[in-house]
Amino acid sequence: MKRLTVLFSLILLSVGGLTARTQSLPAATASHFSVTVGGMGSIFQPDFAGEVESFCTAGCNTNLKTYTTEAVPSASGQPLFGAGAYVDLKLSRWVQLEGEGRWLRFNQYLGINQSDYLIGPRAPVYRFGRSEVYAKALVGYSDMNFAGGSFNSKFTNFAFGGGVDMKVSKRLSFRAFDFEYQYWPVFGNTSLLPYGASMGIGYKVF
Repeated sequence: MKRLTVLFSLILLSVGGLTARTQSLPAATASHFSVTVGGMGSIFQPDFAGEVESFCTAGCNTNLKTYTTEAVPSASGQPLFGAGAYVDLKLSRWVQLEGEGRWLRFNQYLGINQSDYLIGPRAPVYRFGRSEVYAKALVGYSDMNFAGGSFNSKFTNFAFGGGVDMKVSKRLSFRAFDFEYQYWPVFGNTSLLPYGASMGIGYKVF
Protein backbone atom coordinates (compact mmCIF):
# COMPACT_ATOMS: atom_id res chain seq x y z
CA MET A 1 0.00 0.00 0.00
CA LYS A 2 2.90 2.38 0.71
CA ARG A 3 4.15 1.98 -2.87
CA LEU A 4 0.72 2.80 -4.29
CA THR A 5 0.41 5.81 -1.96
CA VAL A 6 3.73 7.18 -3.26
CA LEU A 7 2.67 6.56 -6.89
CA PHE A 8 -0.68 8.29 -6.48
CA SER A 9 0.90 11.15 -4.49
CA LEU A 10 3.29 11.88 -7.36
CA ILE A 11 0.41 11.88 -9.83
CA LEU A 12 -1.69 14.18 -7.64
CA LEU A 13 1.25 16.56 -7.11
CA SER A 14 1.52 16.84 -10.87
CA VAL A 15 -2.20 17.43 -11.02
CA GLY A 16 -1.90 20.30 -8.52
CA GLY A 17 0.60 22.13 -10.69
CA LEU A 18 -1.36 21.49 -13.86
CA THR A 19 -4.62 22.64 -12.29
CA ALA A 20 -3.19 26.10 -11.66
CA ARG A 21 -2.03 26.25 -15.26
CA THR A 22 -5.33 25.12 -16.78
CA GLN A 23 -7.25 27.78 -14.84
CA SER A 24 -5.67 30.41 -17.09
CA LEU A 25 -6.39 28.55 -20.35
CA PRO A 26 -9.44 29.18 -22.53
CA ALA A 27 -12.48 27.15 -21.53
CA ALA A 28 -12.37 25.13 -24.76
CA THR A 29 -8.87 23.86 -23.87
CA ALA A 30 -9.21 23.54 -20.09
CA SER A 31 -12.38 21.45 -20.39
CA HIS A 32 -10.29 18.44 -21.49
CA PHE A 33 -8.40 18.30 -18.18
CA SER A 34 -9.69 15.75 -15.66
CA VAL A 35 -8.60 13.33 -12.94
CA THR A 36 -10.51 10.12 -12.26
CA VAL A 37 -9.79 7.69 -9.43
CA GLY A 38 -11.31 4.24 -9.25
CA GLY A 39 -11.37 0.78 -7.74
CA MET A 40 -11.56 -2.55 -9.55
CA GLY A 41 -11.77 -6.29 -9.16
CA SER A 42 -9.43 -8.49 -11.21
CA ILE A 43 -8.86 -12.07 -12.31
CA PHE A 44 -5.38 -13.01 -13.61
CA GLN A 45 -3.55 -16.03 -14.93
CA PRO A 46 -0.03 -15.62 -13.40
CA ASP A 47 1.70 -17.95 -15.92
CA PHE A 48 3.51 -19.69 -13.06
CA ALA A 49 2.37 -22.64 -10.98
CA GLY A 50 5.53 -23.26 -8.98
CA GLU A 51 6.99 -25.68 -11.52
CA VAL A 52 10.79 -25.92 -11.72
CA GLU A 53 13.28 -28.12 -13.57
CA SER A 54 16.76 -29.22 -12.53
CA PHE A 55 19.60 -29.55 -15.02
CA CYS A 56 22.99 -31.14 -14.60
CA THR A 57 25.66 -28.48 -15.21
CA ALA A 58 28.87 -30.34 -14.27
CA GLY A 59 30.05 -33.90 -13.59
CA CYS A 60 27.02 -35.27 -15.39
CA ASN A 61 28.71 -38.61 -16.04
CA THR A 62 29.95 -39.09 -12.47
CA ASN A 63 28.40 -39.45 -9.05
CA LEU A 64 29.54 -35.89 -8.16
CA LYS A 65 26.96 -34.03 -10.21
CA THR A 66 26.18 -30.34 -9.99
CA TYR A 67 22.66 -29.13 -10.72
CA THR A 68 20.96 -25.82 -11.41
CA THR A 69 17.26 -25.16 -10.99
CA GLU A 70 15.17 -23.09 -13.42
CA ALA A 71 11.61 -21.83 -13.16
CA VAL A 72 9.20 -23.10 -15.81
CA PRO A 73 6.37 -20.88 -17.11
CA SER A 74 3.10 -22.77 -16.83
CA ALA A 75 -0.57 -21.89 -16.60
CA SER A 76 -1.93 -22.26 -13.10
CA GLY A 77 -5.10 -24.27 -12.64
CA GLN A 78 -6.20 -21.62 -10.16
CA PRO A 79 -6.29 -18.05 -11.54
CA LEU A 80 -5.68 -15.34 -8.99
CA PHE A 81 -8.41 -12.94 -7.85
CA GLY A 82 -7.87 -9.57 -6.21
CA ALA A 83 -8.64 -5.88 -5.89
CA GLY A 84 -6.96 -2.84 -7.35
CA ALA A 85 -7.08 0.93 -7.78
CA TYR A 86 -6.36 3.26 -10.68
CA VAL A 87 -5.88 6.96 -11.46
CA ASP A 88 -6.59 8.38 -14.93
CA LEU A 89 -5.04 11.78 -15.65
CA LYS A 90 -6.34 13.48 -18.80
CA LEU A 91 -4.33 16.52 -19.94
CA SER A 92 -5.99 16.79 -23.34
CA ARG A 93 -8.03 14.70 -25.75
CA TRP A 94 -4.95 12.74 -26.84
CA VAL A 95 -2.57 13.15 -23.89
CA GLN A 96 -3.59 10.87 -21.03
CA LEU A 97 -1.83 8.92 -18.29
CA GLU A 98 -2.90 5.95 -16.18
CA GLY A 99 -1.43 4.58 -12.97
CA GLU A 100 -2.64 1.38 -11.35
CA GLY A 101 -1.98 -0.92 -8.43
CA ARG A 102 -3.34 -4.44 -8.14
CA TRP A 103 -3.18 -6.98 -5.30
CA LEU A 104 -3.99 -10.54 -6.33
CA ARG A 105 -4.34 -12.47 -3.08
CA PHE A 106 -7.26 -14.87 -3.47
CA ASN A 107 -7.48 -18.42 -4.90
CA GLN A 108 -3.73 -18.95 -4.49
CA TYR A 109 -2.02 -22.10 -5.76
CA LEU A 110 0.93 -23.27 -3.62
CA GLY A 111 0.87 -19.92 -1.80
CA ILE A 112 1.77 -17.95 -4.96
CA ASN A 113 0.36 -14.42 -5.32
CA GLN A 114 1.40 -11.16 -6.96
CA SER A 115 1.06 -7.37 -6.79
CA ASP A 116 1.40 -4.96 -9.74
CA TYR A 117 2.46 -1.28 -9.73
CA LEU A 118 2.27 0.25 -13.21
CA ILE A 119 2.06 3.62 -14.96
CA GLY A 120 2.03 4.79 -18.56
CA PRO A 121 0.15 6.44 -21.46
CA ARG A 122 -3.53 5.84 -22.13
CA ALA A 123 -5.13 6.66 -25.50
CA PRO A 124 -8.81 6.98 -26.54
CA VAL A 125 -9.54 4.77 -29.53
CA TYR A 126 -13.25 5.15 -30.23
CA ARG A 127 -16.29 6.82 -28.68
CA PHE A 128 -19.89 5.68 -29.02
CA GLY A 129 -22.72 7.16 -26.98
CA ARG A 130 -21.56 7.53 -23.37
CA SER A 131 -18.82 4.93 -23.77
CA GLU A 132 -15.14 5.15 -24.74
CA VAL A 133 -12.82 2.41 -25.96
CA TYR A 134 -9.22 2.98 -24.83
CA ALA A 135 -5.78 1.42 -25.19
CA LYS A 136 -2.88 1.59 -22.75
CA ALA A 137 0.82 0.73 -22.49
CA LEU A 138 2.18 0.62 -18.94
CA VAL A 139 5.50 -0.15 -17.28
CA GLY A 140 6.49 -0.77 -13.70
CA TYR A 141 7.19 -3.78 -11.53
CA SER A 142 5.44 -6.69 -9.85
CA ASP A 143 6.01 -8.51 -6.58
CA MET A 144 5.67 -12.28 -6.83
CA ASN A 145 5.22 -13.92 -3.45
CA PHE A 146 5.90 -17.61 -2.95
CA ALA A 147 4.81 -19.99 -0.19
CA GLY A 148 2.19 -17.60 1.12
CA GLY A 149 4.60 -14.67 1.33
CA SER A 150 7.55 -16.48 2.92
CA PHE A 151 9.64 -15.56 -0.14
CA ASN A 152 9.18 -12.76 -2.63
CA SER A 153 10.97 -11.09 -5.53
CA LYS A 154 10.38 -8.01 -7.70
CA PHE A 155 10.21 -8.24 -11.49
CA THR A 156 10.07 -5.64 -14.27
CA ASN A 157 6.63 -5.61 -15.87
CA PHE A 158 5.48 -4.28 -19.26
CA ALA A 159 1.70 -4.30 -19.70
CA PHE A 160 -0.40 -3.71 -22.81
CA GLY A 161 -4.15 -3.70 -23.08
CA GLY A 162 -7.33 -1.70 -23.19
CA GLY A 163 -10.98 -1.66 -22.32
CA VAL A 164 -14.26 0.24 -22.22
CA ASP A 165 -15.29 3.03 -19.84
CA MET A 166 -18.98 3.98 -19.67
CA LYS A 167 -20.07 7.33 -18.29
CA VAL A 168 -22.84 6.80 -15.71
CA SER A 169 -23.21 10.39 -14.50
CA LYS A 170 -21.25 13.64 -14.45
CA ARG A 171 -18.86 12.16 -11.88
CA LEU A 172 -19.27 8.38 -12.00
CA SER A 173 -18.02 5.98 -14.67
CA PHE A 174 -18.23 2.21 -15.02
CA ARG A 175 -15.15 0.34 -16.24
CA ALA A 176 -17.09 -2.39 -17.99
CA PHE A 177 -14.04 -4.30 -19.18
CA ASP A 178 -10.27 -3.94 -19.00
CA PHE A 179 -7.92 -6.55 -20.48
CA GLU A 180 -4.20 -6.56 -19.76
CA TYR A 181 -1.43 -8.66 -21.28
CA GLN A 182 1.83 -8.50 -19.29
CA TYR A 183 5.42 -9.29 -20.20
CA TRP A 184 7.98 -10.00 -17.47
CA PRO A 185 11.26 -10.16 -19.43
CA VAL A 186 13.30 -11.65 -16.58
CA PHE A 187 11.91 -14.34 -14.28
CA GLY A 188 14.88 -16.36 -13.19
CA ASN A 189 16.24 -17.88 -16.40
CA THR A 190 13.03 -17.35 -18.35
CA SER A 191 10.20 -14.84 -18.84
CA LEU A 192 6.51 -14.79 -17.93
CA LEU A 193 3.38 -13.72 -19.82
CA PRO A 194 0.59 -13.14 -17.26
CA TYR A 195 -2.76 -11.86 -18.47
CA GLY A 196 -6.10 -10.97 -17.00
CA ALA A 197 -9.22 -8.83 -16.91
CA SER A 198 -10.68 -6.24 -14.55
CA MET A 199 -13.94 -4.41 -13.89
CA GLY A 200 -14.51 -1.36 -11.71
CA ILE A 201 -16.03 2.00 -10.83
CA GLY A 202 -14.39 5.42 -11.30
CA TYR A 203 -15.05 8.84 -9.75
CA LYS A 204 -14.10 12.05 -11.54
CA VAL A 205 -12.34 14.28 -8.98
CA PHE A 206 -11.65 17.20 -11.34
